Amino acid sequence: MDDDKIKVKSLKKALEILNCFEEKQPLGVTELSERMGLYKSNVHNILSTFEAMGYVEKDKDTGKYYLGMGVIRLARSVEDRFSFHAVARPLMQQLADRTNETVYITVPMGRCVYYLDAAYPGTSSTLFVGSIRYATGYMHATSSGKAMLASMPEEALKEYLRHPLEKSTDMTITEPEQLAAEIEEVRRRGYATDNMEMDVGINCVGVAIRDRKGDVVGALSVSGPSPRFYEERLHQIADMLKATVREIECKI
Repeated sequence: MDDDKIKVKSLKKALEILNCFEEKQPLGVTELSERMGLYKSNVHNILSTFEAMGYVEKDKDTGKYYLGMGVIRLARSVEDRFSFHAVARPLMQQLADRTNETVYITVPMGRCVYYLDAAYPGTSSTLFVGSIRYATGYMHATSSGKAMLASMPEEALKEYLRHPLEKSTDMTITEPEQLAAEIEEVRRRGYATDNMEMDVGINCVGVAIRDRKGDVVGALSVSGPSPRFYEERLHQIADMLKATVREIECKI
């Protein structure tokens, strides 16, 4: 193997280690070494480089690593690519005030969704979901992600289903056949749901956003405590959400 191929392979391994932190849990050298099939010394060197660049930080008490501000800076630069966000922002706030729930706008990022922004009820005296801005979640575990999966070409969806479906909670769908059936239901009704599949106690409704060419550019979702998302209210929220997305699509 020539030097260039070795360098590319090493870079790929380093980025795969960084991707492990999508799970939002601190990770140690031993755990990453076992997961990646790499020597501990190699993992330590990679993490030390990422730490020096600000992409990870080390917990002095546990010795484990978590994502650092360097990743946040990169994430913020990504926002500039999504011009529809500026159009959507005031409409997100209107929807948050009407539903008295948290509204998120997300964009696809590999097998995950990236939470670009959130809007909160302006005069709420009840509990609402806190910020997960700049966080990620598995597509199959979120309403936004499932809405985007339902809008994919069939071959792209099949490719997604060929890979393991990681679990976020005990409610996450991890069987490809079950997820495929749910995606068909999403297509039929025009919105996706997340029943505590990403976070325990939180339900969500999501609708994909398309540009003028018909391509999916992101999704809008409404999230709140599960007891508030009973069937009748869920349908009401879904109708308001679909109307808001149509308004966004008319303006982008």
